[in-house]
Amino acid sequence: VQLQASGGGLVQAGGSLRLSCTASGRTFSSIVMGWFRQAPGKEREFVAVSTGISGSTYYADSVKGRFAISRDFVKNTALYLQMNSLRPEDTAVYYCAADKSFQGLDANLYDYWGQGTQVTVSS
Repeated sequence: VQLQASGGGLVQAGGSLRLSCTASGRTFSSIVMGWFRQAPGKEREFVAVSTGISGSTYYADSVKGRFAISRDFVKNTALYLQMNSLRPEDTAVYYCAADKSFQGLDANLYDYWGQGTQVTVSS
């Protein structure tokens, strides 16, 4: 599975961005897809995950109510992250990730990764 993320950029605090991720190659009908981020000097952290089979979604506490993950289940190849009310602390490289089944929210559990897209929120 190859993942390609896009949509990052520079935005002022309080603004919005929409990230997109497309999957190609060998895709799985019940693929789990999600977003993670990594700020300078910090470990990669979970942001939001969509599990596919049951349609469950998970959000980190820090983004609940501000971010929304969505997928194109018809194609099963597109993943989005709508980010509203952005804060300077949301500044990071955002990665989309995928796996064949849901095992948890730890980044180390995901086998497939996109190249990342930079999100910078100015104060």
